[in-house]
Amino acid sequence: MNIEDNYLDINRQSWNARTETHLRSDFYDVNGFLAGKNSLNNIELNLLGDLSNRSVLHLQCHFGQDSISLSRLGAEVVGVDLSDVAIDHARELAKQSDVSTTFICSDVYDLPNHLDRQFDIVFTSYGTIGWLPDLDRWAKVISKFLKPGGTFVFAEFHPVVWMYDGQFENIEYRYFNSGAIIETEKGTYADKEADIEVKTIGWNHSLGEVFGSLIQNGLVITYFEEFDYSPYNNFSHSVESEPGKFRVAHLADKIPMVYALSAIKTM
Repeated sequence: MNIEDNYLDINRQSWNARTETHLRSDFYDVNGFLAGKNSLNNIELNLLGDLSNRSVLHLQCHFGQDSISLSRLGAEVVGVDLSDVAIDHARELAKQSDVSTTFICSDVYDLPNHLDRQFDIVFTSYGTIGWLPDLDRWAKVISKFLKPGGTFVFAEFHPVVWMYDGQFENIEYRYFNSGAIIETEKGTYADKEADIEVKTIGWNHSLGEVFGSLIQNGLVITYFEEFDYSPYNNFSHSVESEPGKFRVAHLADKIPMVYALSAIKTM
């Protein structure tokens, strides 16, 4: 079997291995979260708007902090992730947080076999589509689960970031999708010194690929913006140039690091 054909199992094992470390990390600050800290950033909050009595499907939710934060803001939320370990912890975190967030263990493409309803909002953010080989299938799932007139809200690391090597010294990868990128990583973005080693399979996706997949599946782009910072301290040589804004020190504000968009389902 080609290793790419087994990408779901490989990536599931990777995220299962990372989850325990992430739960203990300062990066995710679970204690602060349980004390009431909202894990969402202004970039996506500005697009989500008033969530009172709104239904939200959160794709690729990891262990549920953002899903639970959406619930705390008044939404009725279903979070989805392929990692069974992450989903188990998400359910426990929701219980500890005293919210009614629902969680489903499924990869994005298989979700129609586990869920049959539509939502006011479909949401996904930061480090998600790079694990998916086919954005047309991704956009079809988004369209399927959105109500007519519903909104897709998306924040993601910019594809320019993924062109660089891990130290941001050289251009190592194509901007465009050229097939699977197979890597072995020591540590994890939330704790670079963690004593774990994981294999991952990912894909680079250009902005054109993102826009095209959404448009071809009946979504109209209503907002798009690029940002010259990351709201997370998750890259090598990262410095906080302004409160809550992290940039690669030697690149400063010269490259886009994040983009965000919203789109409305029209059909």
